[in-house]
Amino acid sequence: MPAHAFDATGVARDQQGIKQYQGLPSSLLAMLRASVERDGDAEAVVVLDGPRVSYTELWDRSARVAGGLRAAGIGDGDRVAIRGGNGLEWVLAFFGTLMAGGVAVPVNTRFTDSEVAYVVGDSGATSVVEPDAELPDGEPHVVEGLEGGDLAAIFYTSGTTGFPKGAMTSHRNFLTNAESCRRVVDMPEYDPSVRNLISVPLFHVTGCNSQLLPTLRQGGTAVVMPAFEVQRFLTAIAEEHITVLTTVPAIFWLAVSQPNFSDFDVSGVRFATYGGAPIAPDLVRRVKAGFPAARVGNGFGLTETSSLATFLPDEYADTHADSVGFPTPVVDLDLADPDPETGVGELLIRGANVVMGYWNKPEATAEAFVDGWLRTGDLARIDGDGFAYIVDRAKDMINRGGENVYSVELENVLAAAPGVFEVAVVGVPDEMMGEKVGAVVVPTPGATFDPEAFIEFARGHLADFKVPQYLAVRPELLPRNPGGKVLKPVLRTETEWGAPLR
Repeated sequence: MPAHAFDATGVARDQQGIKQYQGLPSSLLAMLRASVERDGDAEAVVVLDGPRVSYTELWDRSARVAGGLRAAGIGDGDRVAIRGGNGLEWVLAFFGTLMAGGVAVPVNTRFTDSEVAYVVGDSGATSVVEPDAELPDGEPHVVEGLEGGDLAAIFYTSGTTGFPKGAMTSHRNFLTNAESCRRVVDMPEYDPSVRNLISVPLFHVTGCNSQLLPTLRQGGTAVVMPAFEVQRFLTAIAEEHITVLTTVPAIFWLAVSQPNFSDFDVSGVRFATYGGAPIAPDLVRRVKAGFPAARVGNGFGLTETSSLATFLPDEYADTHADSVGFPTPVVDLDLADPDPETGVGELLIRGANVVMGYWNKPEATAEAFVDGWLRTGDLARIDGDGFAYIVDRAKDMINRGGENVYSVELENVLAAAPGVFEVAVVGVPDEMMGEKVGAVVVPTPGATFDPEAFIEFARGHLADFKVPQYLAVRPELLPRNPGGKVLKPVLRTETEWGAPLR
C-alpha cells in the first residue's frame, strides 16, 4: 500500500485513460479573470525594489500589450518570443501574448546568441520581446474562446546534440500543474495570504508554472526577484511577508549558510519546498531547522511534465531525502524494461500535465511520447511503499543547481577546442549546487594544451552555466567499453578533481 496519497477528489480518467482534474478553468485567461473579479485591488505581482501591480492593473496592462501585438500583426497561434529577465515586463508579455491569441516562447536569458537564434527560428516567432525594450502597446484586446487543449506556450529544453526541443504546453497542462502544486502541500483553492518569493527564472517551468501561475490562481501575491542575491533574498522574506519559498537546493544552502542568517525573521514562511537538483539529507535538516514554521518537500518534474510530476511531502523529507516522493493526483508512473534484480528502469509518466509533444519535431515526439506515456530518459526505481527514486540519467545529464546540462552536447562543442584529442563531461558532486560540470581532457599527442585557452573557448561557445567548473587533464585515453562508449562511472572514480576554476 502506498505510504502516502494526495487528495484525489474530483479526479477522473478520460477515454484515453489519462487522469484529469475536474472543474478547472477553461484557460489561463479564465483563471486570471476569476482572480481579478474576486479581488481586483489585491496585489498580484510585486517586483523587489520595483513596481507593484494589483490584479486589475495586471489584467488591464496585459490587455494593452495584447492590443499592441495585434496591431503589429500577431494573430491567433502566432509565436511571441520573450527574451527579458525576471520582472513585471516578463509577466505582462506572457499574459499579453495569450490575450492576443498568441503562443508564448520564453527564452533562456543565459543562452548564447546562436542558441537564441535557434529558438526564435525554430519556433517561427514573428515577434520578439527584447530585454529592456518597451512593451507593445495598443487598444486593449482580449481574445475569447480559448480552451484547455489550445497551445499556450513553448518551453525549450536543452538537447543532447545542441538542438533544443520546444515542449508544447497547453492551457490544460498549465492549469493541471497549478492544481497539483496546491494539492501536494494541502493549500486551499483561494488563499490571498499566499506571498510566493520567486527567486528562480520565470523562463523556467519552476518559476512560471509552479510559482507564478499557482499563486495568481489562488489570489495571492507573486514577489519576483529580478536577480538573485542571497542577502536581498533573506531581507525580502520579512519585508514582503513571504509565506512560500520554492527554489533549488543551492539557494537554500546559501541562505542557511549565511553568518547572519539568525538575524532575519523567517517565521512567516509556511512552505519551503525545493527541487530541480539532488539534495543532501543534512541540507534538508538544516532547512527544517532554519525555517521551523515551514513544511518542506521535494518536487520532481521535467519541462515535458509542465513542471511537477512527483512530490515528497514534509513527513518524509529527511528520512527519504533521496526520493522524489509520490506521483501527483493526476500522474501515473511506470518503468520501462525494469532490471529484474535492481528494479531500475526508464521512468514513464502519464497525466494531464504531460505536454502535447515537441514543436516542429515529429520524430522526437514519436520517440518520447508513446501510447500516452512520456519516456523521460531518467532511470528510476519505485519501492514497495510507493517512493520513487531517480537513480541515474540515461543521457548523462548533469543537474547544476536546477539547470540541466547535457554532457554529450558539451562534448561535441569542446572536442573542437585547441589541443583536445578527446574529452568527456561528467557531473562533479557539490554540496551547494548538487552537481557542477567537470571536463576530463586527453590532450592531442605532441600538442600543447593550454587550460586557460580551453576554458576561454568554452565561454565563447557555451552558455555560462554549461562552462566546466572543474578540469582534469588525463595523459591516457578515456576508458571505453567494447562498443566505444566512454565508461563514465569508471571515469568518475578514477578522476581526481582539483579546486574549482570559478
